[in-house]
Amino acid sequence: MSVFVLIPGAGGAAWYWHRVVPELRARGHEAVAVDLPGADESAGLPEYTDAVVAAVGDRDDVVLVGQSMGGFTAPMVCARVPVRLLVLVNAMIPLPGETPGQWWGNTGAPAARVAAAEAGGYTTEFDPATYFLHDVPTEIAAAGAEHERPEADVAFGQPCAVERWPDVATRVLAAAEDRFFPPEFQRGVARDRLGIDADEVPGGHLVALSRPVDLADRLIEYLP
Repeated sequence: MSVFVLIPGAGGAAWYWHRVVPELRARGHEAVAVDLPGADESAGLPEYTDAVVAAVGDRDDVVLVGQSMGGFTAPMVCARVPVRLLVLVNAMIPLPGETPGQWWGNTGAPAARVAAAEAGGYTTEFDPATYFLHDVPTEIAAAGAEHERPEADVAFGQPCAVERWPDVATRVLAAAEDRFFPPEFQRGVARDRLGIDADEVPGGHLVALSRPVDLADRLIEYLP
């Protein structure tokens, strides 16, 4: 049995993983979704890391999964506790010392998003319905409204406080219909920063809400 510790993206709501947790448990594994103080201006990446480290506790055989902005917290966790496998899902892949605020310009993410929108024929102006919810079931999107939180500005100015990428087996998973971080963009960042190829799964940016079965199956496939 592996223990999947699941880090949400901006806002920090553990609810994001609520459709994946039972799928992993049904496959015989433990799954823990971590709630982060994303809206708290007095908390940032160090506090997010503390929360995930506390959730890991003394568990063995940990698979750490970071979604979107959770990609900044994940390597900081790996520097503090033993992790068997790190999986980044539609994630921001940081360089050591880089801040989330710097990441956008350094990677060219905004231009990649606009180029994909122009090629795909949908609006280049960001809105959640187009970029986050386009493939999420209506009832799930409606239920998520009460779990939405803003991401406090403080975290965007804090560095990924690691000296080097952790010595942990790492996989990058890009959703084929992600409009926010288009899959070709994600593949380029994974190659440039980690020297690995990204794998693909069906779904959009919020793949844990739209395609939980597909995501859980792929996570399980990564286990040796």
